[in-house]
Amino acid sequence: MDNAIYAALTRQSGLMNEMRVVANNIANANTTGFRREGVIFAEHLAALDRQGDTLSMAHARGRLVDLGQGVMTQTNGNFDLAIEGEGFFLIDTPDGPRLTRAGAFLPSPEGELMTADGHRLLDEGQAPIIIPAGASRVAVGADGTMSANGVAFGRIGVFAAPEGADLTHKGGTSFALDGDPQPVEDARVRQGFLEESNVDPVFEITRMIEVQRAYELGQSFLDREDQRIRSAITAMTR
Repeated sequence: MDNAIYAALTRQSGLMNEMRVVANNIANANTTGFRREGVIFAEHLAALDRQGDTLSMAHARGRLVDLGQGVMTQTNGNFDLAIEGEGFFLIDTPDGPRLTRAGAFLPSPEGELMTADGHRLLDEGQAPIIIPAGASRVAVGADGTMSANGVAFGRIGVFAAPEGADLTHKGGTSFALDGDPQPVEDARVRQGFLEESNVDPVFEITRMIEVQRAYELGQSFLDREDQRIRSAITAMTR
């Protein structure tokens, strides 16, 4: 295969990956706590001969998570929580601890605070948070301290990934991390609020159009290269 086709195909593959990411961002524009993602393009050099000549190809498999703050929406829900600034809630899942910014929690029949998927919210010591029996209303302070009937019984944990560690999107609004989560100092928790997705739909739609046009140009180039090669083969076999 011609080197130009190799280079164009790797570019097309990267553009397809970016299109999937953009489409996922748009689909989650109204998902509470969703973090926008972007594609990281890098250059991959392939050796052509022993003289040091190389072929430059695009490599676009990495993803970058946008941790920018989303808009706060007031719900007045007793267990609707939002983090103002840096940090994540820590939830316990069958696959291990996960970080999330989605703060819509519900008490289980046993009194544990859980996500809609049944994952338990963890406190600052990474233990489940249990609402005391008979608590009429639970108050959450700005530092995450929880109290019922004026008596404190726990503190919501706010964590961040260790410096240099990568966040891996595990679907929905949760992230896995390679390393132990680190407590965030001076974290601010707001009760009765939810943080919306930080996706800008207008930007994403604009980016989708740009990616689509770039892909169509690449496809047009591949079609012309295919026609050129066919014409050359036909001319040589006459």
